[in-house]
Amino acid sequence: MQSFCDADSPIEAWKRVVKPGEVVGLKVNCLAGRGISTSVPLVEALCERLQQAGVQRNHIVIWDRLNRDLESAGYRVASHPDRIRCIGNDTSGYEDELSIYGNAGSLLSATLTRVCDVVINLPVLKDHGIAGVTMALKNLFGAIHNPNKYHVNVGDPYVADVYMLPPIRQKVRLHICDAITAQYEGGPSYMPQWSWPYNGLIVAQDPVALDYTGWQIIEQKRSEKGMQTLKALRREPAYIATAADAQHRLGTNDPRRIERVEV
Repeated sequence: MQSFCDADSPIEAWKRVVKPGEVVGLKVNCLAGRGISTSVPLVEALCERLQQAGVQRNHIVIWDRLNRDLESAGYRVASHPDRIRCIGNDTSGYEDELSIYGNAGSLLSATLTRVCDVVINLPVLKDHGIAGVTMALKNLFGAIHNPNKYHVNVGDPYVADVYMLPPIRQKVRLHICDAITAQYEGGPSYMPQWSWPYNGLIVAQDPVALDYTGWQIIEQKRSEKGMQTLKALRREPAYIATAADAQHRLGTNDPRRIERVEV
């Protein structure tokens, strides 16, 4: 974070991301259990840094779709208002009215709409058997009540359209992709035979650039293992390009415009 923000210290970097008094939501990805979900130690480290940067502990909310997913990944569900909260949408509920953009019409998580002022998106670097890959953009499927509707046509344009829903687009401020363990085939479930220790984090404000970069990392690993490209398998994640188009403008998928800094 210090390098990403070009700050004098990690705490100074976090102070540039969050403001005093804001409620910070940490959107984790826990679908695959302990094998390949957002790392509990990573989230604990983020909670510590946020508090060092001045965020009160009762202003930190760890959230995902279901309590059972959070628990299966090693989190402890907690809703006490004076502590760090950890809750699924099945506890907090959804809005009553649909949010609509393009081909997406969904009820949004009340944690997103009513509790969080800012969201830090914490996806995992992994393959997806239907949508090609699942990282920053698709992790916000965890903020809607009907993600099962949007996996047709390799998720295009649905992944981009869901991200365009105003509370998502306006509140997600930073993406930290957990690539400590990554997976290049068989996702979104954990498949240890197709996982490897990438031992990294990918940090970006641009979700499209992050997803494009992560996609290339997965393709490189697939090539090393003698596997076909996602395009050859008819599951190239075209929604990444859609997210960058003139109708969405969520970021860039042009590698010439993506600055990669390795630390």
